[in-house]
Amino acid sequence: MASPSVFAGIAQGPEDPILGTVAYNKDPSPVKVNLGVGAYRTEEGKPLVLNVVKRAEQMLIHNESRVKEYLPITGLADFNKLSAKLIFGADSPAIQENRVATVQCLSGTGSLRVGGEFLARHYHERTIYIPQPTWGNHPKVFTLAGLTARSYRYYDPATRGLDFQGLLEDLSSAPSGAIVLLHACAHNPTGVDPTLEQWEQIRQLMRSKALLPFFDSAYQGFASGSLDKDAQSVRMFVADGGELLMAQSYAKNMGLYGERVGALSIVCGSADIAVKVESQLKLVIRPMYSNPPLHGASIVATILKDSAMFDEWTVELKAMADRIISMREQLFDALKIRETPGDWSHIIKQIGMFTFTGLNSEQVAFMRQEYHIYMTSDGGSAWPV
Repeated sequence: MASPSVFAGIAQGPEDPILGTVAYNKDPSPVKVNLGVGAYRTEEGKPLVLNVVKRAEQMLIHNESRVKEYLPITGLADFNKLSAKLIFGADSPAIQENRVATVQCLSGTGSLRVGGEFLARHYHERTIYIPQPTWGNHPKVFTLAGLTARSYRYYDPATRGLDFQGLLEDLSSAPSGAIVLLHACAHNPTGVDPTLEQWEQIRQLMRSKALLPFFDSAYQGFASGSLDKDAQSVRMFVADGGELLMAQSYAKNMGLYGERVGALSIVCGSADIAVKVESQLKLVIRPMYSNPPLHGASIVATILKDSAMFDEWTVELKAMADRIISMREQLFDALKIRETPGDWSHIIKQIGMFTFTGLNSEQVAFMRQEYHIYMTSDGGSAWPV
């Protein structure tokens, strides 16, 4: 007889509210729809691989000189350089002055975790303020990295828009030097973004209190269809000469979900400090995963450094963004035609891949049971499906 397992006392872990799809998978309905997972789908509901990504992969496959050696701890050098230029702009003073330390990480989550652990080791303030609501993984990533997570008001359920006054009040009361997590564009899960004028007020407030910005950019180009427009908030903070952290992901805008391609950039006060920061980032990464994977970063670098492929990517990216905008308009029009009770204008005011529908948990359960439509219990959903 086998001896009892030493793990017999372990409790069953809870299902992930976003990636957990047990109920959906068990549903035999042929018309079931999963609105919870933020992954782009075609008109047929299938995953999409961009044509430019396919072309880049073929180029890599047929490159006889390409090998499978380990990357450095910091990752693929071309990828890091091009990623920083993509988010900050090629003419950014921070890049021209070599004040940016960039390391390749495991998509957005890995970039946030590496940044969090770096701050827990080397920054004087251990508190990070996170918007309420936010992506469900944010609090876990930062608390496990060694930071204390607190929330600031962001979404107003009454207006289904930004609680801007509440945001300013909460950041005004934050201790000097606290870290503040900011969604660069297409806020997840609400789809509500500040205007440029509101971003400027946020920037002024944060700089006056020496609050440290930590941007999460998971949807550059995926919100408006313009890479530059979706980076405006970030570039405002860089233009004033201040320091910040930036987590990037290519899961959405290049469709590289499973390749786990991302970057962490830290804008520093000087080139000398950037060198020291990079040296400490290596010490965070080495015992965590040693070095990042090669394939996905090579795809991104191939596309970003070739002008023709870059242009092809921007066309495909805009097509995805435009389709999401169109689907919002179609849903709004359909609700209006059917004289659905309530004001649904928030659907077309919100931006990007996610929306807060305004449905409560009982209504979400009704949609699931009666119509086989699955979304998060707070009424959040992703576009398109």
